Amino acid sequence: MRSKARQRGSSMPEVNLVPMMDVIMTILTFFIIVSMTLTNFQSVDVALPSSQSGVNRDRPTDPMIVGLNQQRQILLQGTPATREQLAQAIQNYLAQNPKGTVVLKADKGLPYEQVIQLLGTLKEVGGDRVSLAIE
Repeated sequence: MRSKARQRGSSMPEVNLVPMMDVIMTILTFFIIVSMTLTNFQSVDVALPSSQSGVNRDRPTDPMIVGLNQQRQILLQGTPATREQLAQAIQNYLAQNPKGTVVLKADKGLPYEQVIQLLGTLKEVGGDRVSLAIE
């Protein structure tokens, strides 16, 4: 009988670590949340540009408006035009207004591919002075 008692007493008890890890994770989460609320978030004092200061005053206030309506017609200043007429009108406008811009106003129901094709044509003629109007 003594040999059985010694075998039971000499074996190491097993420690279940799962509850201890749960407690440690809870405490760690608590300290992370507390440290985040107690720290002062430093902000950078930066003067952001406003819509008035961001306007380039060198450009004219009346850009050339090119439209593309739902029927896929190119509108030049409100009247239908072909791509050749459009290219000629843009070249004339940019020659008269070296700092002028060309703005494409396309109907939002048009397929994206058609808008990009016309925008590409405009960029071939007008270069970096062509932009797409958005609301």
